[in-house]
Amino acid sequence: MFFALGLLIAQFFSEFVKTAVKQSRPLTCEALEMCDSHGWPSSHSVYMSFFSIYFTLLAARRLTFSTHLGKVFMMSISWPFAVVVMYSRIYLGYHSPAQVAAGCCLGLILGSVWYLIVNVILVHTFPVLEELPICKFFYIKDSSHIPNVIRFEYENCRAARKVAEVKVMPKPSMD
Repeated sequence: MFFALGLLIAQFFSEFVKTAVKQSRPLTCEALEMCDSHGWPSSHSVYMSFFSIYFTLLAARRLTFSTHLGKVFMMSISWPFAVVVMYSRIYLGYHSPAQVAAGCCLGLILGSVWYLIVNVILVHTFPVLEELPICKFFYIKDSSHIPNVIRFEYENCRAARKVAEVKVMPKPSMD
């Protein structure tokens, strides 16, 4: 949830910067008559670089893997998508290379800072937040202390299913 909140904050910040700087988009975009906002920084670049750096830091620090190659793969999986999106903004004429680079830099900074805020400062408040009535109502839980969340969920779901199967199975009749 804090990851998504950070993405929203980055988007709002990007729009604030666009409005303050008011740099126009390239002439190619104006020729397409598709441009209704300012171009610096590219919001797509901010979003994708924020997502990629946050996910990379999360995978590097918090996720456990059985092999080093698995960890490297997970740390790098979002970057090709980020590069393709950023390249597409230039290729389609919506942004100049400088606008995309600015968006990428802003996303990297915001994503890194937000990761530190969440995982160094706010992580200590998660147990308290978990006890709030709204969090209980929506079943929001803190899983930051679990080293391998996927394995934890997998093993607990299997164990719960086995318990449920035992309760449902009819007793053999003695006739």
